Amino acid sequence: MSRANYLFTSESVSEGHPDKVCDRISDEIVDLVYREARKGGMDPWKVRVACEVLTTTNRVVIAGEVRVPETLLKKSKNGGHETDATGHPKVNPSKFRSAARKAIRKIGYEQNGFHWKTAKIDVLLHGQSANIAQGVDNAADRQGEEGAGDQGI
Repeated sequence: MSRANYLFTSESVSEGHPDKVCDRISDEIVDLVYREARKGGMDPWKVRVACEVLTTTNRVVIAGEVRVPETLLKKSKNGGHETDATGHPKVNPSKFRSAARKAIRKIGYEQNGFHWKTAKIDVLLHGQSANIAQGVDNAADRQGEEGAGDQGI
């Protein structure tokens, strides 16, 4: 295809842009999950982190589905783990908030409007759905490759 037939565009963002902040928070979350998996003896190939991060003025939202070690799940009063209305295990939000604050602090945000100490951090993560888990796990079993739960045609 000749250059006359299409328009090429790309995005480039500078230091401190919300996209870069979200990427750093995402990295910190993945690091947290793998660190906890190693400590808890969880097979790293069983870990799943399908989450999105968004940020705006002094606020961060972390949302999605995860398969994480038990140390990152919210414990119930009866000794098990809390579940949401659909039966998915709830995560313990405090460790994910701490990971987000750590990333924001490392970047250097200590200003009015966005500060690692005062940012409101919403954690809307829950356990991976059985249907997605089955699709991802079965893809790996069938072809020796890792499946992707939110990708497909």
